[in-house]
Amino acid sequence: MAEKTLLETVTENAVFVAEFAGIVIVMVAVAYVMEKMAKRRDGSRERILSTRKVAVCGMFSAIAAVLMVIEVPVPFAPPFYGLDLSELPVLIGTFAFGPVAGVLIEFCKILLKIIFKPTTTAFVGELANFVIGCSFLLPASAVYLLHKTRKNAVIAVTAGTLSMTVFGTAFNGIYLLPKFAQLFGMPLEQIVAMGTQINGSIGNITTFVIFAVAPLNLLKGGLVSVITMFLYKKISPILKEGTKNQK
Repeated sequence: MAEKTLLETVTENAVFVAEFAGIVIVMVAVAYVMEKMAKRRDGSRERILSTRKVAVCGMFSAIAAVLMVIEVPVPFAPPFYGLDLSELPVLIGTFAFGPVAGVLIEFCKILLKIIFKPTTTAFVGELANFVIGCSFLLPASAVYLLHKTRKNAVIAVTAGTLSMTVFGTAFNGIYLLPKFAQLFGMPLEQIVAMGTQINGSIGNITTFVIFAVAPLNLLKGGLVSVITMFLYKKISPILKEGTKNQK
């Protein structure tokens, strides 16, 4: 029985790692197609990833990883949920260098975070952060690539925030929370009960994600959007200096 349990555990974790890798590949592919289409439309010959872009993306990844470690608990969600601003350098990097750079910053952020602070959620929390972060940056980037104006940037971050809220809520309820319960060998009802202790309106997985996850994503997206709008135009000339000449 012990060997079977160990085998099941190893198999479940291997499957999860494979799913994580597959999601990363899909996100990079989507970002690449988006960026190629935008460059073809604009007639741009600028490289998607130049040496300088890679270097700056590495710096942004490190900043994002540090911000990811600094989590602030929120009163409306269980303690394994926390508010962090790690999407701030990711979104700034995305606006400056495009969606491919954004997804790579997001992924490298996760790798560096695991070095700074090992996972306590069997990597489910790290997957959640990556995928939900991409659900924010990819729609925002798609809108911003159409017209790189301040007005369109506001529309872009609004679209990104709404996308992250809707997708993140659904993804938690359909995949992440059941996967977390499976990997930790606990009933899903136990996780729901943790939410019920905080908010009596939470009675099942649907109300859990509506009253705990959705407000968290909305709050995070709103804060990141406001700070990005304040900072981006001030630092974008420095970030982009020299990249247009690298073909």
